[in-house]
Amino acid sequence: MKLSRPARRATLVVHVVHVVASASWLGVTLGLLALGGTAATTGSPVTVEASVRAMKLFADWLLLPVAFLTLLSGLLLSLGTVWGLARHRWVYTKFWLTLATLTATVFALRPGVNSAVTAVAAGGPLPDAGDVVFGPVVSLSAYVFMTVVSVLKPWGLTRRGRRLRSASAAPGRIRRTA
Repeated sequence: MKLSRPARRATLVVHVVHVVASASWLGVTLGLLALGGTAATTGSPVTVEASVRAMKLFADWLLLPVAFLTLLSGLLLSLGTVWGLARHRWVYTKFWLTLATLTATVFALRPGVNSAVTAVAAGGPLPDAGDVVFGPVVSLSAYVFMTVVSVLKPWGLTRRGRRLRSASAAPGRIRRTA
């Protein structure tokens, strides 16, 4: 099915939004990793506090908006194009990984950053250096993997995708049951 010019442009705009949001999510996470690494390795309490406060700023104002924008634009693209959400294994994998990393961001990464800020602001040491480094490392690994999968598009069709392709390949064909 050929899209009209306005529909094609709208799809391209959604795709650009998706690419920019995904790259932003990766970039914010890279920034969090740099700040977490600084907080975990420095001997200066002032630098630790500045690093975790900056992490909180990133996590509160940037991380969730770009994560949700990535999920929403990816859903719109998968549901509104021939790629589909459950037709190709790579799209399906990216969807579930995006959902998993978004969930981990909400329930693990942000609370870890918040507890680090609370402890350091109260004058204490960084509670666990791994808390401010582990989350960004895992997230960054997932985003790099999803980027590679987006470029390579491996693994072929899902069972549903094969069924839909065979049904559309032979319209009007009567299937025999044996």
